[in-house]
Amino acid sequence: MVAVVGPTATGKSDLALDLAEALDGEVINTDAMQLYRGMDIGTAKLPVAERRGVPHHLLDVLDVTEEASLAAYQRDARAARDEIVSRGKVPILVGGSGLYVRAVLDQLEIPPTDPRVRLRLEREGERAGAGEMHRRLAERDPAAAIAILPGNLRRIVRALEVIELTGRPFSATLPRPEYDMPAVQIGLEAPRDQLDDRIAARVVRMWHAGLVEETVRLVSEGLLDGRTAPRALGYAQVLRMLEGKLDEVEAQVDTVNTTRKFARRQESWFRRDQRVTWLPHDVADLREQALAAITGTRSLTS
Repeated sequence: MVAVVGPTATGKSDLALDLAEALDGEVINTDAMQLYRGMDIGTAKLPVAERRGVPHHLLDVLDVTEEASLAAYQRDARAARDEIVSRGKVPILVGGSGLYVRAVLDQLEIPPTDPRVRLRLEREGERAGAGEMHRRLAERDPAAAIAILPGNLRRIVRALEVIELTGRPFSATLPRPEYDMPAVQIGLEAPRDQLDDRIAARVVRMWHAGLVEETVRLVSEGLLDGRTAPRALGYAQVLRMLEGKLDEVEAQVDTVNTTRKFARRQESWFRRDQRVTWLPHDVADLREQALAAITGTRSLTS
């Protein structure tokens, strides 16, 4: 198994296609927002015509009204992985959603969830604020509090939910760096100023490609009724623009700034994994360097 990881806008999709062609592989999506049908422009989803005939799995499997579930994703992605392997081909994971990558790569226990408990904790978080909820988490599970940023209310709530439902520390369910099957990870890196410029250019392209119109169409399909999809970068800003809370320039600027912050979190997440081989995103022989890393480490992981 091969995984292409790293921050957004570093060219992961193109490298994954190059590797799929070289290794007789098939792509498994590990971008949580690319699971949604119709969310194409804002997630930079490769159009079918640009996939070079390489089969792609776990794309367009959810309606925008459905909530993405890590447990369901793990089940379906591992089933796709095993089916690809059974045909003698190579599964190639590509995407920047860190937990989704780990759910396929590693020994990862997905703890239970209860919508009622989560809703109660979310409401408490809205009243008390992320800082207070993080303080509460630190009292109950110091290790989890260290692993979760104080401003990430969504993950704080999830950790408190798991503690309440299982009576165990949330940190006990965090991914362990133990591959579920032999794997190699290739990370794409870019200097921060270059990445910032690439993100800004991508947002402009998305706007010109019709992100606003796509969002309007998705609203008619129930986007506002979803729990996960409306939070996606770009779509969230367009929704605020449609509500009159931002003008178009402000929506674009906020999308750029929020995406840059997200890219830094992605890099921080993947940098913690010492098993990743990092390569410059713009090196001329990227495909060859990635293949050399794969063939050079395959004997160590098989």
